[in-house]
This record gives sequence, structure tokens and C-alpha cells, in this order.
Amino acid sequence: MKAHARRYLLITVFAAFSLLLLFYPSQGVNEKLVLKSSVISKISPGAPVRLIIPQININTDIKYMGVTPYGVMEVPDNIMDVGWFKLGPHPGEKGSAVIAGHFDGKNGEAGVFTNLYKLKKGDKLYIEDDKRVLVTFIVRERRIYDPGSADEVFSSSDSAHLNLVTCDGVWDGAKKSYSKRLVVFADIAPN
Repeated sequence: MKAHARRYLLITVFAAFSLLLLFYPSQGVNEKLVLKSSVISKISPGAPVRLIIPQININTDIKYMGVTPYGVMEVPDNIMDVGWFKLGPHPGEKGSAVIAGHFDGKNGEAGVFTNLYKLKKGDKLYIEDDKRVLVTFIVRERRIYDPGSADEVFSSSDSAHLNLVTCDGVWDGAKKSYSKRLVVFADIAPN
């Protein structure tokens, strides 16, 4: 197939999926409308706007986070929001996109990632971008780290990854922080 014919086919497929996405709500996930990673690799992912994890009933907006004056990743103010590290790759681009969320609130109320520990290898999660395209990721593993020791969370790679981070361990009232961090590592879904 000639290059211009492949490009036309790709544009046609993308346009058809985009039109379909306009007529379906973003609540839940319709597997037939999810673009596969082979199409995503040829299209630059848009800015992430929504995180969907059916296994633990998460369907929430994504806030954009940078770095605090202390040199650590910012976290959302609202315990039900998640924050994407905007200085890293977009979910679906090569490298490790990172999204953080709270385990709980000041009064012990459940945060958006309270049940993150329940995800297991093979579970699917989705990022909806500002173009209304869903990118599918599959959980590879979970790990517990000491705060500040998880350099691989932000590592670069030749493929696309999504790493979800929340607190774990024991609350330290003096430091006003939990003793550990839980990281769920996910890889972009294969073709």
C-alpha cells in the first residue's frame, strides 16, 4: 500500500472513531471505541483529561501538576482529583506518564486512590484525552517504595507506560505524611 493511501486510511479510521466518540458519553468504557496502540503511535496523544479504571470504579477528571518549591511532584488539593505530572510525557507517548492521587483526606475520608492496591496484573485502565480518544493501558505490577526512592516511576523508555502513585504505609503525624508510596505500573495495550 502506498504511503499516501496508508495516510488516507489512517485519517479515515481516526475520523470515524472521533465521530463515534462524540455521540457516546465518557462514563464507562465501550471497548469498541478504544483506539489500539498501533493507531496511537502514529497520532500524537492529546492532553489527558480523564482517568477511567473500571475495576475500582474510578472515572475522574485529571488536573495538571508540576513541581513544588521543594522539588517534589505537586498533588491535587481535592482528594477526589488525580494529577498528571505535566513535565513528563503525555499518556500514550514514549516514556512514563505519571498520575498521582490521594489515598485519603485529613479526616480519614476515602480518597480517589483508596482502592488502588486492589488492581492486579492484567487489569485495564484508560486515559481519555482532549481529542476524546481513549488510550488503553494494562497493569503490569504493583510496588511499595519509601518516599523519594522510586526513581523508576519517572524513567524514560522506548514504549509508553502509565504509572499511578498514592500513599501507603503508616501515617506520621510529625511529618504529615505516610511512610510509604504505592505505585501501579501499567503498559500501553498491545495491538
